[in-house]
Amino acid sequence: MIAVIDYGMGNLRSVTKALEKLGYATKIVADPQELKGADGVILPGVGAFGDAMENLQEQNFIPAIHEYVQSGKPFLGICLGMQLLFDSSEEMGEHQGLGLIPGKVVRFQGDFKVPQIGWNELKLYHETHYLFEGIPGSRFVYFVHSYHAKVENHDHVLASTDYFGEVTAIVGRDNVVGMQFHPEKSSEVGLKLLENFAKQCR
Repeated sequence: MIAVIDYGMGNLRSVTKALEKLGYATKIVADPQELKGADGVILPGVGAFGDAMENLQEQNFIPAIHEYVQSGKPFLGICLGMQLLFDSSEEMGEHQGLGLIPGKVVRFQGDFKVPQIGWNELKLYHETHYLFEGIPGSRFVYFVHSYHAKVENHDHVLASTDYFGEVTAIVGRDNVVGMQFHPEKSSEVGLKLLENFAKQCR
């Protein structure tokens, strides 16, 4: 079973429906104790970084997430959920993150449209990573974000995209992975990435 964390800030149904369409059992969980029995965990997210961390704290998910990650089982952050994996964010002030991947979330800076909304192509850095098995040659995925991750160790960047410069798109450190885009809304490529994560949960 793959647990999808419900902390009041994620499009849970689209993620669970995509996984169920692929044939994987999912459960939306609002109780941190339910993470212990999961084969994999997904942290989705839409909204502001500070509010998300506050909600996770109030529901006592933060220690449960750290305990789960230490178990070595697969953990995936999606969109805001990926940003929460980092040490901190400058979104509407300075906020501490989960600290699972070294780095900081910063706002796009420049004379171009923010947020980035739409389809953009992935550039893969670690093509042998399990997430990329069988990924189609056309690697366009759907982004919606105003902030992006500055990763301390580039070895943790599994894929990037170009939006007026290199932008982190997929990260990975040990059993923790994150996707800045919405795989559940990214057609064949996104569904294959989700499927590969789900396979790893077995």
